Amino acid sequence: MLFVVKKINEDLQLLPNITLGFRISETYGGEYTYLATMELFSSQNRFIPNYTCGILNKLISVVGTLDPNVSFDMEDILSTFKVPQVRCIDEVVYTLLCQDFYFRGILQLLVHFRWTWVGILVKGDGGAKFQQLICSWFSLHGICIAFLEQLRTIYISNMDDGLKWFVEIFHRFINSKANVVIIKDKYVLDLRWLLYLPEMGFVSLKAKGKVWIVASQMGLASFFFQRSWDIQVLHGALSFAVYSNEVKGFQHFLQTRNHFSFFPQDGFIKDVWEHAFGCVFPDPSVNEDPEGICTGNEKLDSLPGAFFEMRMTSPSYSIYNAVYAVAHALHAIQVDEQSYTRRLSDKKLKLQNVQPWQLHFFLKRIAFNNNIGDEISFDDKGELVTGLDLENWVTFPNQSFHRVKVGKLDPLAPDGKMFTIHEETLPVSVCTESCPPGNFKRKQEAKPFCCYDCHPCPKEKMSSKKDMDDCYKCPEDQYPNKDQDSCLPKRISFLSFEEPMGISLVILTIFFFLCTTLVLATFLKYHHTPIVKANNQNLTYILLISLLLCFLCSMKFLVEPGNIICLLRQISFGIIFSVAVSSVLAKTITVVLAFMATKPGSKMRNWVGRGLATSIVVSGSLIQVGICTVWLSTFPPFPDVDTHSEMEELILQCNEGSAVMFYCVLGYMGFLAAASFTVAFFSRNLPSSFNEAKCLTFSMLIFCSVWISFVPSYLSTKGKYMVAVEVFSILASSAGLLVCIYFPKCYIIICRPELNNREQLIKRRKL
Repeated sequence: MLFVVKKINEDLQLLPNITLGFRISETYGGEYTYLATMELFSSQNRFIPNYTCGILNKLISVVGTLDPNVSFDMEDILSTFKVPQVRCIDEVVYTLLCQDFYFRGILQLLVHFRWTWVGILVKGDGGAKFQQLICSWFSLHGICIAFLEQLRTIYISNMDDGLKWFVEIFHRFINSKANVVIIKDKYVLDLRWLLYLPEMGFVSLKAKGKVWIVASQMGLASFFFQRSWDIQVLHGALSFAVYSNEVKGFQHFLQTRNHFSFFPQDGFIKDVWEHAFGCVFPDPSVNEDPEGICTGNEKLDSLPGAFFEMRMTSPSYSIYNAVYAVAHALHAIQVDEQSYTRRLSDKKLKLQNVQPWQLHFFLKRIAFNNNIGDEISFDDKGELVTGLDLENWVTFPNQSFHRVKVGKLDPLAPDGKMFTIHEETLPVSVCTESCPPGNFKRKQEAKPFCCYDCHPCPKEKMSSKKDMDDCYKCPEDQYPNKDQDSCLPKRISFLSFEEPMGISLVILTIFFFLCTTLVLATFLKYHHTPIVKANNQNLTYILLISLLLCFLCSMKFLVEPGNIICLLRQISFGIIFSVAVSSVLAKTITVVLAFMATKPGSKMRNWVGRGLATSIVVSGSLIQVGICTVWLSTFPPFPDVDTHSEMEELILQCNEGSAVMFYCVLGYMGFLAAASFTVAFFSRNLPSSFNEAKCLTFSMLIFCSVWISFVPSYLSTKGKYMVAVEVFSILASSAGLLVCIYFPKCYIIICRPELNNREQLIKRRKL
């Protein structure tokens, strides 16, 4: 009330030159309500109703209380004087027959969660009516009442009897199978007495596992002696409250206002301060210094929520809008002054002369947006058009208290959408908190099945919902996201020219291809020299051309797999390498036969010649061609997609079709290489100043080593790394042949030409 009046008076456009005042009166119910209401029509400090004397504040409207009994008692007097009362009350008892909005909200909540066995705890004289009305409505929706108990206020004078009554109620509701309890207690003070009985030692069990539904717009309050009482027993309680919003500047106002600036006129501050902070104000008439003196500098924001809520609560927001409604009605009188004057009388109406009864006309028709942007309007019955927020009470061990909005009841929404709830934020009656998406439940040992631990999903699985019993794999073309609660599409990938590994292999391929071309050019240029002639020129050229094709065939592994590419990859690789290795075998056999033919009377001279070498190359290659033909005609390679090697990628690759045929191709190539290595190894000690068998031995040693290590490496890798291993093996084995066989010859041709003569080639080394 202080905040909103101050805010309106500082607004230069809403009511210029008009100052609103306010007067707050305490009421104790019953006949005292009538006394407090009559005092509103009297001068300050003098009870002379309806008589102007002294300083009389002009009463224009009254903001009612949260207590419906008090508001209706006030209405008896206010209606006589035609003073409008803007009620901010909870009418759950008096308007159930009119389908009260609070009651409808609770009913929707019970139906939504299928809570059909509920208990009720009520406080006040309305218990019988409440029972009668609530039973009739609940039975229509299949909801049964397990128990209905009446709470009593515990007074110091009859505390023993009151506690005995509470113990009986406690045993009745704690032994009930109803886990949902509806409580109608204005400030849940008596409920806190009931729940504190275990701490006092009157009962042995604690009221756990109960879902508290607060039946109306109620608050959480505490007496000073309840400061240390645990409020976590109310954790997760649900209540409906008129829609509210946070008003900018309200908390700052509470923190910075000097609350004792009007003391002692503000008679409430002293009592509130002493109860909230557990201190006392010294009595000037008594010459004593009591312990725990209030300084007045205590901070409201240091109080736990059970004593004082700093935020704009639903009742506070209702008061805020009620005062603004009166201010806007007065403003409407100012704006519509001339037309209003014509309707009432010929005398010009001044705002200062407006009578309370004249405000009714504008209050019923007022509609405005408050400074938060919420629309405030009244229906034909003069009732505020608003919805209800479903709030979840969140408590903490330090007595902190917070309300979390988890749903709403909107009267203007179409049928079926009037009640909405965010179930993921609501408390549930479970042994373990809910497992969020991305996790799965695992039962705890030696505990009931509803008790479980939450574990993150395995790396390649996900769970998109709460409390999943297991995690699931994404479709093959998708993978789990970082939180493992949804699936993302995989990227398409293959070993290509654009990525670093592909670029490195391309550079190596081009380098060795150029080296082979340079060697071939050197041999062609010096074809007439003895060292070139002595090495069977035809085999030399066949081998060099085969090596050129070997380097080039590795490029087919670095393009996107397709039908043609997959057919040519392994087939061309197998045939070209077979030609190369067959050429090496032919050269090795030719060298051996050439040395054997130099012996007197040797019959090996008949075998030495171009025909033998050509036959070896052709026959060795044709056998590989036959194997590849069988492969193509039975289980040819085809394009495939690897969905398992990389979690975030779909790897395009060539499926070999038949792994047996693939290893047959490699096996035959290995047979040729082993034969070449064996012949070259046994002929390495042949007498000659330049023995080519040594070069052939080293070349085949490297070749065999590469392809022997290729098999385990190829089988232990996945995805595009398998392709990279094969390409590297092709380059390494081809480079080994090129370097070991031809670089020594190129060295002699270019750097040591004096050794490139017939005498040096046939000169025997010294033994």
